[in-house]
Amino acid sequence: MSEWTAFPHLGEYQYDEAGVERQWHRLHAGDAAPLPTDARVLRAWVLYHNGEFRRAYEAGLAAGEAGITVANKAACIYANYLEKKEKVRLALFQEAAHRAQLQAAAHPELPAAWYWQAYALGRYSQGISVAKALAQGLGSRVKEALERTIRLEPRHADAHIALGTFHAEVIDKVGSLIGGMTYGAKKETGLKMFQEALRLYPEAPIALIQYANGLVMLEGDAKLKEATALYERAAAMQPLDAEEWLDVELARAELAA
Repeated sequence: MSEWTAFPHLGEYQYDEAGVERQWHRLHAGDAAPLPTDARVLRAWVLYHNGEFRRAYEAGLAAGEAGITVANKAACIYANYLEKKEKVRLALFQEAAHRAQLQAAAHPELPAAWYWQAYALGRYSQGISVAKALAQGLGSRVKEALERTIRLEPRHADAHIALGTFHAEVIDKVGSLIGGMTYGAKKETGLKMFQEALRLYPEAPIALIQYANGLVMLEGDAKLKEATALYERAAAMQPLDAEEWLDVELARAELAA
């Protein structure tokens, strides 16, 4: 594996196990995950929230089956925000999707297994082009995995965000008629998913960012002003950990562009 790019503000977040435990509900408001009982897994999450993504990934894998979710999240968030080489990014997403698929087969009741399979496949699809991914049948896999996630855990705000993005991107790429008939993509469902995510997790900068993007894809330039306001809200937020810092910086960069 090639060297991972370091989180640019390493050291800014200095959680320990007790700190992550105290903030667990807020840090995991997006996935509604329970506090881990395995000390090794908790330590991997400490590394993750501090922005030590490679160490979190390695610690998660070293923890065995219980650490697969933190390993997958560390790999996917790192690949999405920090990895510069497209080939490496796509490989990380493919590997995470495979691990999550095996995890879902072993533990079909685990929301995280379905969510990270969907997230990794979704980001991989964006990398190879959404149109090509749809032709390969990846769209259906993403949609089904996200819907399964939400059935298992209705409070999973991140899954609502991702499913809203799925509906928006499919309609944006192939149109509402084909998107609806072939892939079950609907504008009303996409908007509802984004709104529910914000109801569940109003402090999430990524929910505001993705909702803004989805509004423009689904409603066009008429929603640019509203989308910009959502970006401004995200950019003004105070990030609680390294992942949120990356989201807030993304919003600020888009506004400055």
